[in-house]
Amino acid sequence: MKHPKGGGFKRGGKKGSTDADPFFEQETKKRRKVSYDDEDIESIDSDAEENGFHGEDRKGAAEEEEDEFADETAGEKRKRLAEALLLRTREAQRRQREERDDDDEDDEDDDIVKTLMKKQQEDSGRVRRAIASSVQEPLSSDEFSIIVKHRKSVVSVALSDDDTRGFSASKDGTILHWDVSSGKSDKYKWPSDEVLKSHGMKVREPRSKKHSRESLALAVSSDGRYLATGGVDRHVHIWDVRTREHVQAFPGHRNTVSCLCFRHGTAELYSGSFDRSVKAWNVEDKAFVQDSFGHQDEILAIDALRKERALTVGRDRTMLLHKMPETSRTIYRAPASSLESCCFISDTEYLSGSDNGTVALWGMLKKKPVFLLKNAHSIVADGTTTNENGDHDYVNSSTTNSWVSSVAVCRGSDLAASGAGSGFVHLMAVEAGAIRPLFKLPLTGFVNSMAFAKSGKFLIAGVGQETRFGRWGCIKSAQNGVAIHPLRLS
Repeated sequence: MKHPKGGGFKRGGKKGSTDADPFFEQETKKRRKVSYDDEDIESIDSDAEENGFHGEDRKGAAEEEEDEFADETAGEKRKRLAEALLLRTREAQRRQREERDDDDEDDEDDDIVKTLMKKQQEDSGRVRRAIASSVQEPLSSDEFSIIVKHRKSVVSVALSDDDTRGFSASKDGTILHWDVSSGKSDKYKWPSDEVLKSHGMKVREPRSKKHSRESLALAVSSDGRYLATGGVDRHVHIWDVRTREHVQAFPGHRNTVSCLCFRHGTAELYSGSFDRSVKAWNVEDKAFVQDSFGHQDEILAIDALRKERALTVGRDRTMLLHKMPETSRTIYRAPASSLESCCFISDTEYLSGSDNGTVALWGMLKKKPVFLLKNAHSIVADGTTTNENGDHDYVNSSTTNSWVSSVAVCRGSDLAASGAGSGFVHLMAVEAGAIRPLFKLPLTGFVNSMAFAKSGKFLIAGVGQETRFGRWGCIKSAQNGVAIHPLRLS
């Protein structure tokens, strides 16, 4: 019986044999190329070591490691990471026990359980460090001191996770990296246009050379490896903190990049812009991830915690919680005021500052503020900066000084701060459904950005003669720079 055309190839040997199958022949050849005897492997390794080449070995090991975990499920990955965390915690506890000369193993297990539970609760926001109650009243000698100077107003500041290094960006386009204790600073130098183009930057024509380097936002990753900046040139720029060199430029925004933040514990970056969009980037892979919309006007501030969620406020008087994986948003509406700043307190609580001098506390389950601290920074006698229709007078400089342009929270704690151009930074305690004022720290100028030390031992503020996004007001007596204030904890 004849086989039909195209009915397949003729197999050799016994029925079901794979000896003459071309597919298996190719597979055999491929395997034969990499199947070395022990003696061959030794000779290759010894030759490589003699010549000083180890890069291929590391590359091969990395590929093997990737192949090893390529097929694992999400649950298996979580289990592997949890076991690694448990191992690190046990080693840390063992070192502490050796220093104490303690040999009780039962206590070691109890300490590990308590440490892991405390860490999980603090990360999830279930337990909050009670720092606000231990903050003592500042002495007359305790005041803000300028540790880093800029030629123009500082628009954004950030601290590394270990509280030893700080970063600041100014309207004059300079980006500085400085030591917190000594104030010694290093400048990030912009590369040439050719290098920027090779790193992904798209040059738009005509371009104003004068303002192309003006930065308005800055953020540093949790591991301290990457620094992100953004501004008038509509790009998100990534810098290597170790070498202070430019490594990548992300195009995509159609207007000024106004705010940036890294998701804690990851290399994922969120950016907000005057084009009303929020974009997510993977800095490690140098790739765009996704974008999110919802604002009807310019976005002014953004913040993120460990979850894939971004909190933003804009000139449309709304605060949006962007749930990135679900591509959905929750909208919170401010009562008759434009929101200027925002930050997470926990996954379910948020803080915001308004242009009428009000600081608001928000909860996840309510679309309106849970608590309003009115007239916190208002310098008008009766504290009224809006009429009954909610209209604003942006021309009067007295109202400009009361704009709460920055709010900050000491991560995982109940200590918060707000800053404006009213001459004071306010320390506050975030309690159950309320905000309790603590102390006023004098500081002349517009406080455009703030950051707490993770330990709560000091507060830094980016201050200047002008506001972040314009020249709505001007305080000539202010110094342009980064100010630091020590906090005494009992």
